[in-house]
Amino acid sequence: MLAVVSGGGTAGHINPALALAEELASRGWDVRFAGTPGGVEARLVPAAGIPFTSFEASGFDRAHLASLPKGVAKIAASTAKARRWFREIKPDVVVGFGGYVSIPVARAAEKAGIPVVLHEQNSVMGMANKYLAKKAAALCLTYECPGCDLPASTPVHLTGNPVRRSVIEADRAAGRALFDLAEDDFMLLVFGGSLGARHINEAVCALKDELLARPHLHIVHITGPKELASVTEALALTPEQERRWHLMGYQDRMGQTMAAADAIVSRAGATSLAEISARGIPALLVPYPHATADHQTTNARAYVEVGCAFMVPDGELDGSLFAERLASLIDDPAVREAQHRAACGRKTGQAAAMLADVVEAEAKGGRRAVQ
Repeated sequence: MLAVVSGGGTAGHINPALALAEELASRGWDVRFAGTPGGVEARLVPAAGIPFTSFEASGFDRAHLASLPKGVAKIAASTAKARRWFREIKPDVVVGFGGYVSIPVARAAEKAGIPVVLHEQNSVMGMANKYLAKKAAALCLTYECPGCDLPASTPVHLTGNPVRRSVIEADRAAGRALFDLAEDDFMLLVFGGSLGARHINEAVCALKDELLARPHLHIVHITGPKELASVTEALALTPEQERRWHLMGYQDRMGQTMAAADAIVSRAGATSLAEISARGIPALLVPYPHATADHQTTNARAYVEVGCAFMVPDGELDGSLFAERLASLIDDPAVREAQHRAACGRKTGQAAAMLADVVEAEAKGGRRAVQ
């Protein structure tokens, strides 16, 4: 069986797509990936050993309507290219994870009668998935409500958001060895996504003395590449303090890093939340306030409501609430245990298998009549 997986634009689309590809490959599937030539997928997918084919695709700027014809022309050309590609490789199913590139790939599949399965990572459905959902064979969701009206004719499955095995299977002892942590050391992991989060960095730095007053606390602080210099200057750590405050701009061993963590402070992007949930790590979430339709707040609220995490709005980072919630997370084992149990109850580690089950069922259903 052959699956084409498509998505692009951000790691939030690509990482769950790669998690599905891993699961399908373990079941004996052949997997190909369709993405944009300049997106992060063009680097991550080949690095994962998956054949990659590029397609041009872009949206349009509502403030500059002149960009619309160019975007439409790219999608039309890529749709034609995808149809030629499909005639050559004959896929059994196409799986779209969002991003503009999934539009021409899914449209080409529809025209060829190939079933299309969509996966939505966030609590608010992205534009590409919203556009494609009406004709999809199945729509798989991370949250019970994706923030928009769902097409009545499309079967909907709640699968959760797939997480790569490098995160789920990462070894805690190996992760703690990365930072020379003793068994009784407490590791707080702070990160804001691949680009960092300036306001989170500033709020944590403001608590430097209070945090370092805990003798067994280690902070692993991933600032984002552009923020490392300013955070280093703001903290002005002594050599002794640097032993317990581990600063870095970027970390490419996030699986082991998360495995080592006892608690986390982070934004509420879909991939970050799925990885935190899959590992059952207690967390304090600070949603990015400018995300489309404020979807990070909706993402985080779903975790808070079932007891997996605390949440502090970005606008309240400079007040007492952030310091109080962080202190509770660090100092109260009962709080962490309750959050750990609640996160494990979401069974996020099974999401890739659940999504793969849907993909297999649709592929085995055969090709649809071409419209």
